Amino acid sequence: MHSKDRSALSFKIGYALRHPGRVAGYAKRLSRDARLRRQHPDHVSYYRAVMRSDAARNEEGAVGSHTHESWLEIGQLQFDYATAHGLKPEMRMLEIGCGNLRAGRLFIDYLEPGSYYGVDISPDILLSAQRTISEHGLRDKLPYLTLIADLRLEFLPSEHFDFVHAHSVFSHSPIEVIDECFAHVGRVMTAGAFFDFTFDRTEGAEHQVLREDFYYRTETLIDLARKHGLDAAFADDWEATGHAQSKIRVTRPLPPA
Repeated sequence: MHSKDRSALSFKIGYALRHPGRVAGYAKRLSRDARLRRQHPDHVSYYRAVMRSDAARNEEGAVGSHTHESWLEIGQLQFDYATAHGLKPEMRMLEIGCGNLRAGRLFIDYLEPGSYYGVDISPDILLSAQRTISEHGLRDKLPYLTLIADLRLEFLPSEHFDFVHAHSVFSHSPIEVIDECFAHVGRVMTAGAFFDFTFDRTEGAEHQVLREDFYYRTETLIDLARKHGLDAAFADDWEATGHAQSKIRVTRPLPPA
């Protein structure tokens, strides 16, 4: 159950008592948050600055992997789930928040050339993604990587992608950013296409920690997707993987027969 309010003072005190070695790190995040809030009032600019700071220390850590082994394992987990749940080599894929291709390198290798399109708000992490393509010998698969400033996806063709993927993106997004994505992602999806995304789930009050981590109730995101004409369902079997985040699958409905 994901019900604890991590923004509550009682949770922070209890966490500090249980993990005293992490207090200094949290204090640094708190200080950085205050500074970046002043410098970057809009969320995308703020989180781009967070990624720049994190990537400068550790590019794999910037996407949430504190060891190389974790980077490999989480990428493999995403790939295995997608291919077991409908992703085929002939499909065209859009990855929102592609990062340094933790999973993208596997998707690129699996898909036909020119079928992978990765977008991210961070130029620093996209430079790291270019290195991943080179290091893993994926140049001939012709992946596309593009810097974006929002999730309107206005430059992408309509009804083009069969699979859209966003891992650990909405866990760092306020609700208005998610709403923006839902308002526009259906346009670029083919009829019957699916969109898998993870999120930090709570069964209690929705909340955020700094401006970096956001916790939502499942029904909030499902209702939001439906508002924009998309079907959505909680991915129960993803929970069995043991990943800390939960997953929802959104589909663009097929036209009436």
